[in-house]
Amino acid sequence: MALSISSLTSSLSSLSFSSQISQKPNNCLSFQPSKSTSISTVFKTPKLFVSATVASPVELETTNLKKYVKSRLPGGFAAQTVIGTGRRKCAIARVVLQEGTGKVIINYRDAKEYLQGNPLWLQYVKVPLVTLGYEANYDVFVKAHGGGLSGQAQAISLGIARALLKVSEDHRVPLRKEGLLTRDSRVVERKKVGLKKARKAPQFSKR
Repeated sequence: MALSISSLTSSLSSLSFSSQISQKPNNCLSFQPSKSTSISTVFKTPKLFVSATVASPVELETTNLKKYVKSRLPGGFAAQTVIGTGRRKCAIARVVLQEGTGKVIINYRDAKEYLQGNPLWLQYVKVPLVTLGYEANYDVFVKAHGGGLSGQAQAISLGIARALLKVSEDHRVPLRKEGLLTRDSRVVERKKVGLKKARKAPQFSKR
């Protein structure tokens, strides 16, 4: 009996001890960040960004045309002999003619692209050459600035006509007959004080 009682008491004491340990599970499982983790969060490795730009087809075409024009016009526009200057409104165009296949390059861009495919503006450019039947005999190189595309197209027309006179003086009669050598001096009339535009007045009110 003595042995059985002592064994029971020892088992009970062990049970009570185990219950005390089970009452504090949270304290034993609490996590505290170590020094190594805090250092890794403070010192971050820098990120490397690599960016690459690819030239668009339009830019490549423009650079190729610029090289082509410089190869065809050594010394620039001013060093050429067959050159004509045309003006219209605020636009000024310097035109160089060379024997070729009928290419028209304006500001290092194709004429159709530069004039936005407008058939009227393209017709202005081609009229002097078509009048003399030279639309496939000359290449046209143009530097234009000022005004809009419509004014530049008409300035180019006058410049081509004047350049054709340097090719041959016999071209004057057919060009003059079509009115291609006349400088169009019409410009926008200036606005007046007290008016909305050049001549448009504000609405009149009697009372």
